[in-house]
Amino acid sequence: MKVGIGRAASELGVSRDTLRRWEAAGKITVERTPSGHRRYDMAQLRELVPHKSRSERVTIAYARVSHHSQKKDLKEQINHLHSFCTTHGWDFELIQDLGSGVNYHKSGLRRLIQRICDGDVERLVMTNRDRLLRFGVDLIFALCENFQTQVVIMNINSLEDFEDDIAEDIMEIITVFSARLYGTRNEKNQKIIDKLMDIAKELAE
Repeated sequence: MKVGIGRAASELGVSRDTLRRWEAAGKITVERTPSGHRRYDMAQLRELVPHKSRSERVTIAYARVSHHSQKKDLKEQINHLHSFCTTHGWDFELIQDLGSGVNYHKSGLRRLIQRICDGDVERLVMTNRDRLLRFGVDLIFALCENFQTQVVIMNINSLEDFEDDIAEDIMEIITVFSARLYGTRNEKNQKIIDKLMDIAKELAE
């Protein structure tokens, strides 16, 4: 499969400058489109990236809560993960995050994605699939499949935890949406903002 430099760098977990250095050193051959853009052969590139053996790869347990008031819930998640991994005989590394399920910039999530793309992760263990993301989690699972990372979901979640997280996620969506509408000087949009903010206040109570 031939891809552009951005996608090639992303899939291999290397920088664009690294690909250019490999080209300059003659390690790889690069095709050019009529407009001069580089096209890389992914099969050739993957041969240059060292892959860890199964025994070198790790199990990562991922835990997340939406806000500081859920520290007790976070501890319970971690305890469940510890017990589950221990029962299965898996040594594991823990990555924990604080942030809503619609926040794609959480430091732990970004670190997890990088580890998966580096080929470091044998399996990913979570109490529930929405611990990763509320929307778009299937993209992460597709990455796991591509890099041969097993996904293990325990399906442990209380109704109270679920309701708290949903409320937090809805509040963040409302906040972002309101910010985009704010300042448009449109009376209709302003009414929408006011209604959304009223909903957010009710959720926070």
